[in-house]
Order: sequence, then structure tokens, then C-alpha cells
Amino acid sequence: MRLTIDTETDTYEQAIAAVQAAYGLRPVTPDDWPEPPPVDPRPGPQDLGDDDIGDGWSEQALFRMIASLIPGARAVLRRITDLGGTASFDEVQQYFADHPTTPITKAKIGGTLTSIPAVQRRIRPVGASRLLQRDERARLYQIGRALVEGLRRAFAIADACPDLLRGEPTARVT
Repeated sequence: MRLTIDTETDTYEQAIAAVQAAYGLRPVTPDDWPEPPPVDPRPGPQDLGDDDIGDGWSEQALFRMIASLIPGARAVLRRITDLGGTASFDEVQQYFADHPTTPITKAKIGGTLTSIPAVQRRIRPVGASRLLQRDERARLYQIGRALVEGLRRAFAIADACPDLLRGEPTARVT
């Protein structure tokens, strides 16, 4: 065991407490000792429920889904969620055509959305329905009502923990 006490900065009480802790004794912490740094207060995916919220999906599965999507597909899914779970093809295309941070041309919106079924095949719980439904005749994207609130909670966690999300693909250097 190695114990280091800095005689220039540690007080006598801090040194005694360190020795007591090293030997497994319950140290008496002086009142003027600084508090330990707080545990990361950010919420995380572990704060989401793992119970079925509808159509076989849980909040944790929804988070894994959005975390695995490419940023453009994630932005489109979020937009549809923000609109209550239903949006027309034209509405989505127009919104992203001039988007300031995630522009997606009208010609590429369909290709961007192919990420959703691709990720869904890997992430979707057994027996779960498709997350994003496309009604070609009505030209609508739809998300089941039960899943919209779960997606909102998952997106809130994603906002708090952007380091857990898949980022933009890196350019290949040739």
C-alpha cells in the first residue's frame, strides 16, 4: 500500500483521515474538508424505462435506435416526433431543404431515411413493429402514438448525452 500526504497542502486532520481510510478505519471527516466532486448529474440511457411502451418498443430500445442512426436520419425522426408523429413527405422535404444545421436536399431525403430500417433490423426488439411507417398513398410518415412520448424522452437523454450518439461519418483519405 502506498499513501501520499502533501505536508504543504494537507492539514493534520486530512492526513489522519487518509491514514484511517488506508487501514479501513472509519475516518472522521473534518467540517472544513471540501466535499467530493458530485457524481455526473446528467441523465443517461439507464434512466429510461425498459418496459414495453407500445408495439414492442421500450424507451431504452428507442434510445439505442436514435443513437445508432446517422445524424440526418436522426434529425428527420426527431422532426416527425416533434410534429406529433405524423408529417407529410412534402413537409419533411421542405423543412430540411433549407435547414441551417442539417440540410438534406429533396433528392436525398429518401436515401437518408434508409438508415432507419437498416438500424431497426439490428436494434428492434423481437416482435416490435416498424418505428417509422410510410404511407405512400397519403404521402405521410407516421410513428405510432404510443412511441412518440417514448421518443421524446429518448431525444431528451440524447440531448444530455451527445457523446453517446453516432456522429457524422469521417471522410476517407485516399
